[in-house]
Order: sequence, then structure tokens, then C-alpha cells
Amino acid sequence: MNKNDYNNDAKQSAKVSSETGTNQVSQKTVKAKSRYSAAIFLVVGAVLAIIFQSVYNPRTSNNAESQASDDSPLYWVAPMDDNYRRDKPGLSPMGMELIPVYETNKQNSVGSISISPTVINNLGVRTAVVEKRALNSVIKTVGYVQYDEEKLLHIHPRVEGWVEKLHVKAEGDPVKKNQPLYEIYSPALVNAQEEYLIALQRNNQRLVSAAKERLSALQLPDEEIEELQRKRKIKQRITFLAPQSGVIDNLNIREGFYVKPGTTLMSIGKLDQVWVEAEVFERQSSQIIKGLPVTMTLDYLPGSSWRGEVDYIYPALNPKTRTLKTRLRFDNSDFQLKPNMFAQIVISLADDVPRLLIPREALIRTGDQDRVVLALGDGAFKSVAVKVGRYDKQFVEILSGIEEGEAVVSSAQFLLDSESSKSSDFQRMEMSSMQKERASDDKPETATVEGVIKSINMTQGMINIDRAEIKKWGRAAANVDFHVDGTIDLAQFNQAQKVSITFYYSNEKFVITKMQLIGENQ
Repeated sequence: MNKNDYNNDAKQSAKVSSETGTNQVSQKTVKAKSRYSAAIFLVVGAVLAIIFQSVYNPRTSNNAESQASDDSPLYWVAPMDDNYRRDKPGLSPMGMELIPVYETNKQNSVGSISISPTVINNLGVRTAVVEKRALNSVIKTVGYVQYDEEKLLHIHPRVEGWVEKLHVKAEGDPVKKNQPLYEIYSPALVNAQEEYLIALQRNNQRLVSAAKERLSALQLPDEEIEELQRKRKIKQRITFLAPQSGVIDNLNIREGFYVKPGTTLMSIGKLDQVWVEAEVFERQSSQIIKGLPVTMTLDYLPGSSWRGEVDYIYPALNPKTRTLKTRLRFDNSDFQLKPNMFAQIVISLADDVPRLLIPREALIRTGDQDRVVLALGDGAFKSVAVKVGRYDKQFVEILSGIEEGEAVVSSAQFLLDSESSKSSDFQRMEMSSMQKERASDDKPETATVEGVIKSINMTQGMINIDRAEIKKWGRAAANVDFHVDGTIDLAQFNQAQKVSITFYYSNEKFVITKMQLIGENQ
């Protein structure tokens, strides 16, 4: 091998070695690049999957946005003043924490509001189910205890004469039947006795019968007639007896009184049974029927009660008091009930007809309208108008406005009602003609008028102004509390300044949109 061949072999070997090393390095580089590409592919795939899921399955993003929306209150309101609203938490002018008000819930009912569970718990909101049941209504009134007039006797003489002796001395004295009441001297009775004796002496039965009937007509007791027939002796003083047992009432005579027919000597009443005269209002008179059970209580004997019934309903109303008088009957075997006592009466009305009832505390009564707050579920509430019927001690009848099975708020409903009424489907009060005219427009009508500042409330963003007459609305001059929108800086104004204002009326508030000083103040 010559030198040239050796060099060629060496170059060839070096070339082969170089190519071998280069191939090894290239293989390592390719493997590294392959692993890096795979990692990049996985990351890009994960990102695409997330984007794909958010685009083609929007439930996750919508739920997040819905949750954020549900958790974000529309505004905060003062518990005692629904006109005081702020866009963030804080304290009311009275130092109370503001309450958040949320957007209408899934029911999407006009006028409904949504309250968080925490606020519902803090307010102590309770609900009751509207149900049908019998209304155990009662009528409460007053009455006066009276004698049973069916057993009240009045004593009158049938002859002229003088009361020689009085056996009963005072009103209220008890008497028994056939007990002596009084003795009277009457010339007419003496003459009647003489005629009877003459008829007996002549033995003329016709005269005897006529004379005896005359003595009976003059109320001579049968015992006195028999004694006169037996003894044949005239009595100058005749004793009259009690026709029944009872107590003396209306005693109008004393010993020595001269009496004549028509004079009321006394009355005898029985107390084993008494009447009570009670009066009910005209609007309740149609509910009173004979035989209704009645419960009576008296102040002089607390804890005791008497049970009776409606005995009679008088046919006419009292023209002065516009009340209907009813007569009640009670047993009084123990004589605890005394005439002229003042009594509290409860008349139980018979009613077995199922009626739509809610608790009385759930009803919100105003001068023009009755309302209840419906619990719609999931923290949503709505105020609705109802028509009211009868009442009892715990429940009130609803004639229209709600249905059986619905839930009404029975506590803390006034704040919920004030919030719901702002946007509910009825007006809280009857609108004036000015309000009706502007309610038909999408944008409230404005008015410009001059006035004098009386006071400024920087905290609530309100100003009190004595404004002039508004001719186009037909409104006289008046002192009005105005709200101001955010474009007006109240710090630029002072009390007693004369200003020109432009305002509108919306949501039961007067809102100033423009205000500037006039005259020397400017």
C-alpha cells in the first residue's frame, strides 16, 4: 500500500466515523422534539376542550352568571322607610342596617320581590296556608239583666181607699205566695160586704151570686169572702195577699196613702229565670236568629259564665243608636243574676259552610284597600289585593284575590308589602287625575316652578321647598319634600334661597332633575 492509498483509507475511516456520530446526535434530537410536540399537543387539546365545553355547553357559564346575579342585590332599603334606598350596604337615618332587595325570582311575577334566606330569618317571616273551613264567628256586645216580664206582676187597687197598714216595707223584699201585702179601708168594699150579707139574709140565690161576684171583681180574697159568709160580720180593713212568690219592685205606697183604681202600688218579680236585653249593630242584625247559643260574663263575678240562648229578636231598630235589640234568656236558680246588672255578651253564630280563611294577622288593612303578601317560594313574595268577608277571633274570610292552598305571610309582611307594592299590578292609593295622565306615558311629565328652600337633608338627598302654583296640573301652591337626582349638588344651595326647579312625579316621589338659583341669590 502506497502512501496515497493509506491516506485515502484514513480519510474514508474518518468520514465514516463522522457520519456515525452525526447520525447518533440526530436521533437524540428527533426523540426530544417528539416528546416536546406531544406535550404541546396535550396542552392545546385541554384548552380547546375547555373552550368547546364553554361554547357548546353554556350551563356552567350561565350558572355562574346566574349565581352572581342572584347574589347581587338591586339596592338596599331602610327597614322603616322604603323611600330611603342606597346602592351599597350601610345604615339608615335611624341607625338601622339597610336590607338588601334582590331581583324578581324565577316566577317572573309582576310586583314580586326576592329576599335572601338570611334576611327572611332575621325578619322572622312566618307563613300560613290558605284553607277552607267553617268560620266560628261570634258577635260581642253588652246587655242589661232584667226581670222575666212574663212573670212580672203589677199590683193595682180596684177601689178607692186608704192604706191603713203596709206589710212590705222596701223594694227587694222577698215575698211568698198568699203572704199579706197591705190592708186598705175602702167605703166601696164595705158597701159590697153589706150587700152580700143582705142577700144571704134574704136567701135569694140570685142576689147572693151577684153580690159574691161583685166582691170577687173588687179583688176581695176568697178567704175573706168565706169568712164573711161564715161569721156574717163586716170588716172595715181588708187585707190583700201576694198573688205569687218573688221580690218586691217599684214600691210606690206607704201607710196612709190614698189610692184609687189605676194607681200602681207595687210589682212582684220572679228571679228563678231572667232576661238580658242586648243590642247588636245594624250590619250584624242579619246574622241573628232565634235559638243561637249565648255566653254571658259579669264583672262582679270574674271567672263565672252563664249559658243561655236568643229568645226573641225585636222587629225594629233603635233610631238613635241604629242597633237591633235582642232578648236573651238565662236560668238563675242560685239568684246570682240581679236586675240592672251590666253584662258582656258573646253570641255564637251558626255557620257550617266551608269558607276560604287566612289568619287575621296576615291581613293588611288600609283605608282604601285590603292586601295580603303571598309567599311564592324560593324567597319570593308578592303583595296582592283581596276582598274581605266575615271575621272570627283568629281567622278572616277572603272572598276573592287568593286561592286555596296558597301561602300568605303572617308576620313581618308590612316591609314586604311596601316593597312589592311599588311595582305590583295595583295602585296603593287611588291616583289623582294628574297621576293618571302621566301614568299613560312612558316618560313622566315634568313641570318647572319657582320656590323657596325651607330645609335641606344632605344625608337622604332630599330638599323641602315652598313651591308656587302649577297651573298646567291644576295644583295649588304647597310645601313639598323633593328628592334630587345625582346630577344636582345640594351643597351649592342654602336655606331661604329662591330657586327654579324642574321635577317629575314617579313611584310616589317628587324628583328634581334641574335646580338653579334665581334673583339676587344667583
